[in-house]
Amino acid sequence: MDNLLLLVIGMGAVTYVPRMLPMVLLQNIQLPSFWKRFLSYIPYSAIVALIFPGILSSTSSTGSAVTGGIIAVILAYLKVNLILVVFGGILGALTWQLLF
Repeated sequence: MDNLLLLVIGMGAVTYVPRMLPMVLLQNIQLPSFWKRFLSYIPYSAIVALIFPGILSSTSSTGSAVTGGIIAVILAYLKVNLILVVFGGILGALTWQLLF
């Protein structure tokens, strides 16, 4: 039991320290506007890198997966409710599979 507790504490420290140190050490540094703009796109690119492969392998047909993904992106761009974005993507993929 003691080993398990030490393991959990160690994993927490290994996870927390690399996230905390840059915030503490770099909090007073002002970045040029180019770098601020560049870094602002990282969350979008990371989410796309995580989601895109899952979209392509979500159905047996790549065409239906791409169709559902495109419909979901369009609905999200139009700022539709998230549930409707998900259902729109599912319905788009389903419709493609039924038609083709």
